[in-house]
Amino acid sequence: MDNEDVESGMEDEFQAKHGGRKYRPVVANDRAVLEMSSIDPGSSSSPVSHQTNHNMTAEQVAAPSSPRDGEDGSIAYERPRVNDVKLDTMMGVFIPCLQNILGIIYYIRFTWIVGMAGIGESLLLVAFCGLCTFLTSISLSAIATNGAMKGGGPYYLIGRALGPEVGVSIGLCFFLGNAVAGALYVLGAVETFLKAVPAAGIFRETVTKVNGTITSEPIESPSSHDLQIYGIVVTLILCFIVFGGVKMINRVAPAFLIPVLFSVFCIFIGIFSARKNDPTTGVTGLSLESFKDNWSSDYQFTNDAGIPDPEGKTYWNFNALVGLFFPAVTGIMAGSNRSASLKDTQRSIPVGTLAATLTTTALYLISVLFFGALATRDKLLTDRLLTATIAWPFPAIVYIGIILSTLGAALQSLTGAPRLLAAIANDDILPVLNYFKVADGLEPHVATLFTAFLCIGCVIIGNLDLITPTVTMFYLLCYAGVNLSCFLLDLLDAPSWRPRWKFHHWSLSLLGASLCIVIMFLISWSFTVVSLALASLIYYYVSIKGKAGDWGDGFKSAYFQLALRSLRSLGANQVHPKNWYPIPLIFCRPWGKLPENVPCHPKLADFANCMKKKGRGMSIFVSILDGDYHEHAEDAKAACKQLGTYIDYKNCEGVAEIVVAPNMSEGFRGIVQTMGLGNLKPNIVVMRYPEIWRRENLTEIPATFVGIINDCIVANKAVVIVKGLDEWPNVYQRQYGTIDLYWIVRDGGLMLLLSQLLLTKESFESCKIQVFCIAEEDSDAEELKADVKKFLYDLRMQAEVIVISMKSWDAQAEGGSQQDESLEAFTAAQRRIARYLTEMKSRAEGEGNVLMADGKPVIVNEQQVEKFLYTTLKLNSTILRYSRMSAVVLVSLPPPPVNHPAYFYMEYMDLLVENVPRLLMVRGYRRDVVTLFT
Repeated sequence: MDNEDVESGMEDEFQAKHGGRKYRPVVANDRAVLEMSSIDPGSSSSPVSHQTNHNMTAEQVAAPSSPRDGEDGSIAYERPRVNDVKLDTMMGVFIPCLQNILGIIYYIRFTWIVGMAGIGESLLLVAFCGLCTFLTSISLSAIATNGAMKGGGPYYLIGRALGPEVGVSIGLCFFLGNAVAGALYVLGAVETFLKAVPAAGIFRETVTKVNGTITSEPIESPSSHDLQIYGIVVTLILCFIVFGGVKMINRVAPAFLIPVLFSVFCIFIGIFSARKNDPTTGVTGLSLESFKDNWSSDYQFTNDAGIPDPEGKTYWNFNALVGLFFPAVTGIMAGSNRSASLKDTQRSIPVGTLAATLTTTALYLISVLFFGALATRDKLLTDRLLTATIAWPFPAIVYIGIILSTLGAALQSLTGAPRLLAAIANDDILPVLNYFKVADGLEPHVATLFTAFLCIGCVIIGNLDLITPTVTMFYLLCYAGVNLSCFLLDLLDAPSWRPRWKFHHWSLSLLGASLCIVIMFLISWSFTVVSLALASLIYYYVSIKGKAGDWGDGFKSAYFQLALRSLRSLGANQVHPKNWYPIPLIFCRPWGKLPENVPCHPKLADFANCMKKKGRGMSIFVSILDGDYHEHAEDAKAACKQLGTYIDYKNCEGVAEIVVAPNMSEGFRGIVQTMGLGNLKPNIVVMRYPEIWRRENLTEIPATFVGIINDCIVANKAVVIVKGLDEWPNVYQRQYGTIDLYWIVRDGGLMLLLSQLLLTKESFESCKIQVFCIAEEDSDAEELKADVKKFLYDLRMQAEVIVISMKSWDAQAEGGSQQDESLEAFTAAQRRIARYLTEMKSRAEGEGNVLMADGKPVIVNEQQVEKFLYTTLKLNSTILRYSRMSAVVLVSLPPPPVNHPAYFYMEYMDLLVENVPRLLMVRGYRRDVVTLFT
């Protein structure tokens, strides 16, 4: 068995206990492995060359990041890297998530939120946003534990679950969210610095109005110009650090968390030690009276700095506060972004992410209660850095903690966003992103510069309260994508869906996705529409310009299950004529030479499209390779792939199938019996008329052609044979004239239906239909014409009816302009049949006077042969008389006569199609395909 057949679920180290002993895992330098590596799997002793031998103990990594990385999505192997540093749950997931979640909003906006919304609605706000991220964490845990992860974080998860288009659209939005979040953190650090060191401000802005009154103490807030200048400088400094490499960032990142945790500790010490008007005016200490006063909300207008002002432009309500606070609960993807560096991804991501989510949510809930009981509402609304004011022993600790935490978070955003963009570019879905591609092990410098450009653009805006809703929308889109991914995978429950994290359900994921959408509209319906429109535009652009890829996403599984359910609902009974669709089996045997790179006659695909109404329907293109299956199996796969590519090139909705058989007759007999499922089996066999049979092969082609028609009759399949396929018009060649039907044999209305389908195509929409019928006597002509007109009217088909009586038919065969050319072909056919019959009789004298043809005994009635020839002559001369200038002629296909040699039937057919440039020979099957009733 080849290594490529190894199941992808064997990435975990196998451990077993038996008899109290714990078996160690097999390693590459074990003696048994070294011995086995020199043995050919196909033999017991022959050595294996180094070029084809795969190390059986090589560490299995994730599937290719792009469908184009491997030929068919096969599993890639590489040796484990001994020097790679692996992180545990605490350092690899919990601390990064905690550092990203606990940030600027808690320090400089949380007390303000409590003052504006009150304690009651603040608790609801925290619980509402926390529930959204908690449910998203559950969905993330389920998807992340369903297999190995590569770079790209949530983009990788969503793309592999919902497909490349959804993955790229949400991934790019998440990239923008990370880039904007970097600006958010930079502005927070700068605002904190300017608040702590007012003298560093270049500009100065003083605000004195609070709820319409003049306070005794003027309130100073940093100028927006100061925020812009310092923000640009800090962003450039962080970019230089990012260019230094991710290793240096990972070394200093844990150091950023220590001041954060210490500052939180100092804040709580300060809360418990605060007294009335100590450390500043407006602080009441933990007071029940303050708790009651701050329980209800007090929504009002504020200026651009967030200070209450009756003349301000911004009015705050609960919905707006959701947008402001939600970035304080984001950051749950930090652990999944480090999946490649974790010792145990399957355990660390769920435990670490959920622990960080629950820890920060509990911290926020407790802080709401304490902050609401700590100070008056005016103090909560005007002191934007109240956490620093009350911190023990002095505010500088909180200032340092805020600055370091925000700079650390900004550094993580400027590090993660470029790698996310590079991961999307490396998947080679969008050619426009090729500039951001980066080789493995190299830093994404171009993507970093682009991220810095976006970050600086947001910093220039300079308003923190305007930036946070933008970040919120992009993060919510990503979280909704993760929840929808888990919902789809959980609902479909494919065999490959086996996450190690068991505490999940599709209803929780659906609730999480719904919460994300609800929160988006609560914040701002205009921002929501814009963000969804942006994601939709990216999705549309990817679907149009992106390269096709199959990542085994959930939508493919949904299509598969929907197809199975639809197939079962159709049942095995016959389809009602109102629901009948042509499912043509296009036999690609060219009956002639084609260019080497063309697997099918080009006009067969054009004709297949003509058998569909508005392109709806399915065609099955089949071809047969002569030979042994074991010898030609790989050739069949290559031919099938080539044929499928050609079908797509011709814009024909269909599938390709290649069958290997000893000969064409056996192959087609197997196809016509087994092709299709239930009521989705092909019901019409379409093939080209072998016009070259006489000059190519006088025995094989007639026998095969007649055998195919007989097989279709036995299998109850309709048959359409196209003569003049080389002249069949494409979609750009408009036809004029008539579509003539010579309706001789009852075929269930198939010929009528095909003519109507032709009229729906641009090539034939200017044509008119003529129906020719044969009457026994002249007296019956008018009655037959009326009956046929009434029948066509009930079928909602417009056509001119022309009735030809048998007497006029005989007279026409005996004279007229068409008689000479048809009679010449008739005489030539008689001579060839007589010569062939003479040869048969001469061979039969040595074989017991038994006439043999096509390897079986035949009985030849020369009078019957003459009758067949004469009838065919009359039909051909009639077609030439009435339909010489028609766009296409449809005529009933006569069945091969029993016990007649195949050569005779080919002579009949040649006489029928003589001098007719474009002809469809149609034979229906034992059922109606049209109905009179509604």
